[in-house]
Amino acid sequence: MNLDGWFMWFILFWVFVLITFMGIGGFFMFRKFLKSLPKGDGKSTLDWQDHYIEKSLHLWDDQSKALLYELVSPVPELFRQVAKEKIAGKIGELALTEKAKRIDEDLIIRGYIQATPKRDHKFLRKKLEEMQIDIAPYEHLF
Repeated sequence: MNLDGWFMWFILFWVFVLITFMGIGGFFMFRKFLKSLPKGDGKSTLDWQDHYIEKSLHLWDDQSKALLYELVSPVPELFRQVAKEKIAGKIGELALTEKAKRIDEDLIIRGYIQATPKRDHKFLRKKLEEMQIDIAPYEHLF
């Protein structure tokens, strides 16, 4: 079989595309694998996240859940559930550490800031401004 002309370029293009997609998928799978490895205490990052969510579940009310959903709405749909779980885990950790009676707006915003990388803080600032929430008390966390 002779691969001349456009067909050869078509095959090379798809080889490049498939290798690129496998590399991107592998990168995200490897990150998830690293988070699931146990730390020195025997629990992984994901185990602790699930623990904090489970222990603080009774502290969430409908209003606090709605606020969390609204804050994560700018996150792309593909990553939104993972972001929600990570942020809820951090909020739960803060609530349990501070022995909060319920999860309020202050806890949600502080937990969101601490759970997200610095590069995403500009989106949070924009969303809080849209919701007319004062960010001055949280400047030290940014």
